[in-house]
Amino acid sequence: MAIALLYNVLIFLVAAVLIVPLVKRLGLGEVLGYLVAGVVIGPSALGLVPDADAVLQFSQVGIVFLLFVIGLELKPARLKLMRKAVFHFGSLQVAVTTTLLTGLALLAGLSPAAALVVGFSLGLCSTPLVLQLLGERGELGSRHGRYAFALLLFQDIAAIPVLAAIPLLAGGASLGGDWTHLLAEVLIAVGAFVGLIVGGRYLLRPLFRFAAGTRSREVFAGTALLVVIGAALLMELAGLSMALGAFIAGVLLADSEYRHSIEADIEPFRGLLLGLFFMAVGMTAQIGLLAEKPGLALGLAAGLLAAKWLAMTLSARLYRRDWKTALNLGALLSQGGEFGFVLLTAAGAAGLLDASLVGLLVLVVSLSMAATPVLFLLHARLIRPLLKADRPRRDYDRPPPIGPQIIIAGFGRFGQIMGRILQGLKIPYTVLDSNAERVDVVRRYGNDIYFGDASRLDLLEAAGADKARVMVVAIGDIETSMRIVQRVKRRFPHLRVYARARDRYHAQLLMRAEVTYIIRELLPASLELTREVLVGVGISREQASHTVETFRPHDERALKRQLEVFGNKREQIQTIQQAARELEELFEADEDIATTAPERPPERRGTT
Repeated sequence: MAIALLYNVLIFLVAAVLIVPLVKRLGLGEVLGYLVAGVVIGPSALGLVPDADAVLQFSQVGIVFLLFVIGLELKPARLKLMRKAVFHFGSLQVAVTTTLLTGLALLAGLSPAAALVVGFSLGLCSTPLVLQLLGERGELGSRHGRYAFALLLFQDIAAIPVLAAIPLLAGGASLGGDWTHLLAEVLIAVGAFVGLIVGGRYLLRPLFRFAAGTRSREVFAGTALLVVIGAALLMELAGLSMALGAFIAGVLLADSEYRHSIEADIEPFRGLLLGLFFMAVGMTAQIGLLAEKPGLALGLAAGLLAAKWLAMTLSARLYRRDWKTALNLGALLSQGGEFGFVLLTAAGAAGLLDASLVGLLVLVVSLSMAATPVLFLLHARLIRPLLKADRPRRDYDRPPPIGPQIIIAGFGRFGQIMGRILQGLKIPYTVLDSNAERVDVVRRYGNDIYFGDASRLDLLEAAGADKARVMVVAIGDIETSMRIVQRVKRRFPHLRVYARARDRYHAQLLMRAEVTYIIRELLPASLELTREVLVGVGISREQASHTVETFRPHDERALKRQLEVFGNKREQIQTIQQAARELEELFEADEDIATTAPERPPERRGTT
């Protein structure tokens, strides 16, 4: 058993190592390479791994990890902003595509129920394929990338009730019994969905806090795997999508302080299992059927691609998107998807579709998935240049290896003050800033600054991080700042990291990351202005200065106490209230601090 398992693993690795780089070198992308590798080792070709269906079942875990990582990238606030794109645009696209494909299925002679299932099943797209293509080209954050993700998310949700309704459409049981069974399944699904959200909201942070407290990377990684697989399994047992469960778990952790560490631990599993999924899809392709009926199979695949391209482009235009976005979506989302395999197989098992038709349609979906990387590449090279192009994306600069003592990440108002002082002292430093316009403006004044993302390790190495002594993170965005700090701490442990904190929460995150020195950006200015306000209401300057200097260490101590109960909202509130009482007592006990408001000076009356 163990030898057979190791043999299969060896076959997959050899196929991936030999075939994927070759296909990628041809400019066709990794996805097509995995699909080709699967076809080569599958039952239809060399037959090195005969049980393709079992591999496909297991490889679904790759989609689970992919959706979990995507969920980590989506904060709940951002997901809330996407709700219109998900539900409005998603429902419009599914309606248009299903209507068109159902009509074509009716013309082919299928019954209305069978045509509806076929139309909806073929209308679904491949989530891992599309997201992998977007990731390879760096277009996940583009306009069409955001809309593509919204559509894929809605399709995954919409497929669930259709899967439950297939037995009803097949008419395999009495109507009353089916409706009762369907209602029970819906209630179970809703209960599991709500339970996952509520339980995850209150249990996930304490769970990861406990795992982080062990200071064991293996325990922390195991906890991340437990959450992903547990959430996916819960949704699967409730009759929902495993990927949906993993996605929800990711979203619940998107705002947590452990997000980047979780993503770093999950990423290797995601990449390997996703590659395995694409190889499994290639293995299940019935090449023998393609050899028997090449004209029919290729014709249906081409027809599916053309029909879905038309439906997707039309849906985007009806949703009032520009032609460039509509055509990008049409080229990207014209294939069938892995959920189509599930629905078509279920329809065949329920007797709604013939087994031969199911096999043919599964082959058509596989061919459409294999064709998508090539078609999208052709679209990017031939069609996009004809459209009104966006401003070309600027490549990051490559700083010369000058061996600076200091590297500054972010050169806004905060970083520029430091840069002026260092320049005046003739201390060499290198600046990395991801705002291209700011880089151009600052360069006009003769400053050395380079356009680049300071969280990229290759750019930090090019900037001389291995030789520098100090890293200054002068970026106000909490997420970006923490990503830089964590990566620098892992890769360049010798660097002393000094960081700007946007607020107390940011400061606590930096303290947990063991940053050498932290300055809260508004604290010095706030204390300075408070001192002047106290003077302005009649308190002597000496008393005002003493009051502010007494407050500063008290606030630092309070911040450290709040750090001890970080993540526990109730204890945080109690600690803040206790600190406020201690401050009042501290001021009352200090004879040099005026604890009562000075008398209001008489109002000056004048004429206007």
